[in-house]
Amino acid sequence: MPTHGSLSKAGKVRSQTPKIEPIPKTRKPPRVRVRRAYEKRIILQRRPGQNWI
Repeated sequence: MPTHGSLSKAGKVRSQTPKIEPIPKTRKPPRVRVRRAYEKRIILQRRPGQNWI
């Protein structure tokens, strides 16, 4: 059975793609994160799961 593409062309597109620097991720201070988690868990009484925003 013939293959779909040759191995000599493997990685062609990725090597042609220009390199873009990633955006630095900024985290909220732990105090803010813990407070938000407290609000979700205690005040809004959300349960852990997919949609516990």
